[in-house]
Amino acid sequence: MTAFPLHAALAAAVVTFALGAGEVQAQTQLRVFSGGSGQRPDLMRKLYDQYQAKNPGVTIESETGGATSELQRQYLSTVLNAKDSAIDIYMIDIVNPAQYAGAGWLEPLNAYVGEPAAAMKPYLPAYAAANVIDGKIAAMPAFADAMFMYYRRDLLDKYKIAEPKTWDELAAAAKTIQQGEKDPNLQGLSLQGAPIEGAVCTFLLPYWSQGKEFNDARGRMTLDKPTAVKGLGQWLAMVDQGVVKKNVAEVKTPDTVNEFKSGQVVFAINWGFAWDRFKTDKDSKVVGKVGVMPLPAVAGGKSATCLGGWQWAVSAFSKHTAEAAKLVKFLAGPEASKFLAIEGSLLPTSLPVYSDADVVKAVPWFKDAAAVVAAGRSRPQSKDYGQVSDVVRTTTSAVLARTKTPEEGVDEIESRLRRVMR
Repeated sequence: MTAFPLHAALAAAVVTFALGAGEVQAQTQLRVFSGGSGQRPDLMRKLYDQYQAKNPGVTIESETGGATSELQRQYLSTVLNAKDSAIDIYMIDIVNPAQYAGAGWLEPLNAYVGEPAAAMKPYLPAYAAANVIDGKIAAMPAFADAMFMYYRRDLLDKYKIAEPKTWDELAAAAKTIQQGEKDPNLQGLSLQGAPIEGAVCTFLLPYWSQGKEFNDARGRMTLDKPTAVKGLGQWLAMVDQGVVKKNVAEVKTPDTVNEFKSGQVVFAINWGFAWDRFKTDKDSKVVGKVGVMPLPAVAGGKSATCLGGWQWAVSAFSKHTAEAAKLVKFLAGPEASKFLAIEGSLLPTSLPVYSDADVVKAVPWFKDAAAVVAAGRSRPQSKDYGQVSDVVRTTTSAVLARTKTPEEGVDEIESRLRRVMR
């Protein structure tokens, strides 16, 4: 397994000779960018090994790197802008297919996997929609992800508190527990406010839960400014109440995971991968104490969550598109999805896998996760998503840092994205 940067001179195909037999066998060598540690390249390597065992004419090299979606996107943009053929397949975030297809970096997969109506039917609607651009299959789902509300079930039981349905109820519950525990280090709610991809969701969660859309089906911005101001104001109110810590604008995804598993948080917003960390990490102090629930809504609204997840794409510059597409079809199939669910608690992209008996036995909370993921929403699909993300996450972080007011932040988002999302 190799970490980037990648040397473009790596051979894409080799010829091997069968020793003693004098036979020559054509050997296709594929190189796959498998993401960073959050995408579990260790498990992907096992899938590659399974595929190689069934397809002896193929060898697969794995390249990894980039701790965040932003870093991976920056790296892949550099490689693909250069039309480098050294990577055949790459893993991309759910927000990237439209962007990469618009740039001409993706090999359309219709000719290899079939037309969208049939090929994407097994997948959850949000993933099917995100991966089909202008009638062409741009990528295939690898595994799903969504933001969940993790909570200390033992503490809610201790204080006889039901799962909160609104953010106001959550704030009240958190304050009750904080006061009862008398632990100055116990946070009520941890969420991501640093200018990372997670802050896009931090902006969207309360906004969506008020019944508003950020964009229409064509990607044009439909920002409702009073609703957005109210959503950002809600987070600041929770900081003032002592529920969210004052330096929330510095909190990244791993910070929330580490603080929650150390027992310092009552409620935590994080991605699906965090469950495995809470359950299996040797330093976790919350094993057997964690509950999972849908995210609360703004009073009078409806719960909404932010979808994540990863897709397999074939490079438009690969010299082995047919063989690469065949591998992608395997990696996006039910067998691979079940393996990733059982071995890594990685969320499936099709509903039947959630109810598979082996999966339910290995990951019981998936029974509840299915409904949350199925109702999740994707961040804006835009050919200029990098710019959309940059504006929303940096502005949200600035508001949480109180260098901008919610009104100023929303005005800035609207003015900077008006031309981008039109």
